[in-house]
Formats: sequence, structure tokens, C-alpha cells
Amino acid sequence: MLSKLAKYRWQYVMVLPAVVLLFLFSYVPMVGIQVAFRDFQIGTTMWNSPWVGFENFAFLRDDQFWLVVRNTVYIAVLKFVFGFPAPILLALLINELRHNGFKRFVQSVSYLPHFFSWIVVAYILQSFLTLDGGLVNQLIVNLGGDPVFFLGSTEWFRPMIVASSLWKEVGWNTILYLAAITTIDPQLYEAAKVEGAGKWAQMRHITLPGMMPTISIVLILSMPSLIAVGMDQIYPLMNPANQPVADVLDTYILRSGLQQGYFGMATAVGMLSSLLSLLLVLSANQLSRKANGEGLW
Repeated sequence: MLSKLAKYRWQYVMVLPAVVLLFLFSYVPMVGIQVAFRDFQIGTTMWNSPWVGFENFAFLRDDQFWLVVRNTVYIAVLKFVFGFPAPILLALLINELRHNGFKRFVQSVSYLPHFFSWIVVAYILQSFLTLDGGLVNQLIVNLGGDPVFFLGSTEWFRPMIVASSLWKEVGWNTILYLAAITTIDPQLYEAAKVEGAGKWAQMRHITLPGMMPTISIVLILSMPSLIAVGMDQIYPLMNPANQPVADVLDTYILRSGLQQGYFGMATAVGMLSSLLSLLLVLSANQLSRKANGEGLW
């Protein structure tokens, strides 16, 4: 053990800052989980707040909470169904481009929106979709239709969230899959051509299997996002008109904790959300190992 520490001492020195930051910002704050079982109020400390057991979990009997859970699951499933395969398909399409200049142009254009903050994206959506003066509504009116209140519509909110998420992140997520494609042995494609395999057969039997380890890892790492559907994306677009479908767990925690002062209840909701995310990661890792032998551990 000591010999290995001495041999790889500089590698451990390079990893040490990341370990310290992980400990300080990910493990030390876990002490605050006890707020879920205390009656914490502003002006007191976490340590002298009285224990209340499971009183802060009374939200489980609240119909509004289960409506929030349903909204969270609905949006999470939509974003996963459309958002997970989209960068894989885009990577496969970009890989088939033969003009290197055009390929680089497509890559740059596709991942550029990733660097926009969600506040900027929300402002862009409001500029395009607002009822009075929005470009989309102006086009609809010019074509003889009636303007649509996209930002306040319960029918359009979820498609708007999914579409904006795809536009912003699909190009960035493609980078991982393009990197995975570059690791595939070119001789496999040459052998496939000799055997008469076309582009579709090469993609199906060489490219996709070569990408599977990366796909498995990304799938496992994306599991927590099924619960944390993106408050930074949803909150700027949420308003009283679309709140029945826009209110998700993250916004529920923010409203209950910071705005209404129910710190214990908000901590309890966050703890249950974290536990569910952990279960999803463990399950996805186990399924991935059984399916193709690849996993995080």
C-alpha cells in the first residue's frame, strides 16, 4: 500500500483538490438532512431546533404534492424519451458527413446553444412566443389564424420545455458520442465493405455496438435528471396560468422552503427526491451490467 502511494504520489496530489472539494460541497452539507426531522425556524440553529420525528413528511397526504410528482414524472419521461436518443442520432448523422469543413460547422452550430444560460433561453422564448408582438404569433396572424398564448397554455408548456431542452443540449451531448465513434477500429468498416455491408448495416453492427459503453455510462449518469427536471429551465417560464402543469419538485421545494418558510418540509421533499435518484442510478447500473457488461462499478 505504501509503495503504491509513493509510486503514484503525484497522481494522488493532482486528485487531492477534487477530493477535498467533493467532501466540502457534497458530503459536509449532508449533515443538514437532519432538518427534515426538526422544527427549524429562522433565528435558531439546526442543532438546538427540537426533533419532531416524521411531522415534516405530512406533505405525503397533500394532493398538491402528488400533482407536483405527476408533473415531474410527466416532464421527466418526455425529456428522456426525446432527449436521450436525440444526440445519439445526431452523432450518427454527423459521422456520415464526408466534408470535414461542413462537419465542423454542423458541430459548432449544434453545441453553441449549450453556452446560453436558461435565463437567456427564456428571454428568447418569450420574444418569439409572447402573445403581443411575438414573432410566432405575428406569423400566425399574418397567415389568417388567431394568436396563441403559448407561455400561459397548459397544453403548450410541456412541448415548449422539451423542444427548448433539445435545442440547447443536443449538440453538446453529441460530443461524447462522436468521441466514442472515433475509438472504433477503421478496419472493421473496411472488412464490412468487403463483405458487402452498406451504410445502414455498418451503423447497426459496428457503430452502435462500439458506442454502447458510452451510451450505458451516459444513461446511468442521466438517471438523477429524471427527478431534477431542471428548475433553472422551468422556473423562468412558470407563471400562474401554466403552474398546474409547470410546478415540479424543484419549484415545490423552492416555494415551500424559501418563500413560505417550511424549511423542514422542503428538506424532507429534497431528501426523498435524492433517495429516489440514488435508487434510479443503482437500478440503471445493475441493468446496464446485465445487458452489456458495462457499468460505473
